[in-house]
Amino acid sequence: MADTTDDRRKGYDGTGEGAITPDGCAVEVWSRLPVGDAPEVIEAAVPPGASILELGCGVGRMTHPLTDRGFTVTAVDESAEMLARIRPGVRTVRSPIEALDLGERFDVVLLASFLVHAGDAAVRQGLLETCRRHVAEDGCVLVQREGEDWHLNVPRETAIGPDAWSRLVSVTPVGDGVNSVRCEYTFPDGTWTQTFLSRPLDTEAFEQALADAGLTAERYLTEDRTWVRARPAHRPQEPHRP
Repeated sequence: MADTTDDRRKGYDGTGEGAITPDGCAVEVWSRLPVGDAPEVIEAAVPPGASILELGCGVGRMTHPLTDRGFTVTAVDESAEMLARIRPGVRTVRSPIEALDLGERFDVVLLASFLVHAGDAAVRQGLLETCRRHVAEDGCVLVQREGEDWHLNVPRETAIGPDAWSRLVSVTPVGDGVNSVRCEYTFPDGTWTQTFLSRPLDTEAFEQALADAGLTAERYLTEDRTWVRARPAHRPQEPHRP
């Protein structure tokens, strides 16, 4: 059964042929979008062969390159249509991220696709708490952020393939520091749109959100500071009492 309009979250929408997820993503579009250098960034930041919990895996744009590099990936998404695109042999879990509790710990927890910018601050906190709940005490959490100027210089467009374009059409403030963002994806055989809520986070606000979830930023992995490696924040041991 395809995701329906009735499943959509408030402030989120999408148009175009095929299944649209509750947060407005078109499954067909995410099957076509290039993955960029994300797999290389991740591979360089974690131990070889690490176990990875990928939150919001979608159709496997990162899942498949990571498994090809020898990582053991558990792929989580709330959309059955997205998970249907994951290769056989990869462990998949269908669940909203903030509700996930596998009772397991992983070497690496991955929260990509700018999910940390959820418009609802409570949802954002739930996402980060899921990361903390599932990361090993000596493991790490990799988070992908929006660029500092991502909401500026709009409209703009980026080529994503031969005769294919990704366009950031508009960014509209809707209150409480949240923007409604509208994107358009154009391919020779069709056009898709997505509208979603995004809360810009400067470095201070981002690191505070990590701290509130029991994580601490250890290192920014890219020059634009869009990828960060965080670690569990360990409480200092209490003094020994005789």
